[in-house]
Amino acid sequence: MSSLLNVNGISVSFDGFKAINDLSFEIAENELRAIIGPNGAGKSTFMDIVTGKTRPDMGDVIWGEKNVSLIKKSESDIARLGIGRKFQRPTVFEDQTVEDNLMMALRNDRAPFAVLFYKFSNDDKQKVVELAENIGLSDEIDRIAGELSHGQKQWLEIGMLLAQEPRLLLVDEPAAGMTKQERNKTVELLKKMAQNHAVVVVEHDMEFIRDLDCKVTVLHEGSVLAEGSLEQVIENQDVIDVYLGR
Repeated sequence: MSSLLNVNGISVSFDGFKAINDLSFEIAENELRAIIGPNGAGKSTFMDIVTGKTRPDMGDVIWGEKNVSLIKKSESDIARLGIGRKFQRPTVFEDQTVEDNLMMALRNDRAPFAVLFYKFSNDDKQKVVELAENIGLSDEIDRIAGELSHGQKQWLEIGMLLAQEPRLLLVDEPAAGMTKQERNKTVELLKKMAQNHAVVVVEHDMEFIRDLDCKVTVLHEGSVLAEGSLEQVIENQDVIDVYLGR
């Protein structure tokens, strides 16, 4: 598999604290990857750097076949290149329907006047129907988003990201606050997404990671501590020492 995202020796400090320390790893095209690590390991900062919210002090982040450097690009430029991020708390338009939320997220001309005068086409409506089906919300398409369960709001936000046609999705703690049934459905959704997108999941819930059944990267003090299957990393002595605080 070819590399889609190449994180190459990045470091960043905040007030003398090294949040990311010579971090390097790759994400392949259409790969499902889980990132775990104790609090303060650098998981959120890594996502901030990839999406342009934080600039590293050194190193580079290389994107796609044309080897584009992301570290000097704006958040909006990076989003347009095909990187989407889903935060832990769902941010949907609560007073709009599921259909309206998905329609507003479609990848169309974002210039102010274009948005103001844009008329949704039949193709747009068909895309929204397909998106709702993909995220399991076909039956809820006319419901107001604020009425959805926590899990359904998470799926709607994933659908809104998919509407922008990203190649890579960064998903932050999707299982938090979900029922067992919602968690199971989310696992299936993320696996399905990884058939056509690269998906990176940051998560604390080990059962959820086990169900994803993918390669796991363990971060500690801003560096990669271990990589492999979940079974391999939880048997790694360095990982055991960090997680058990020995």
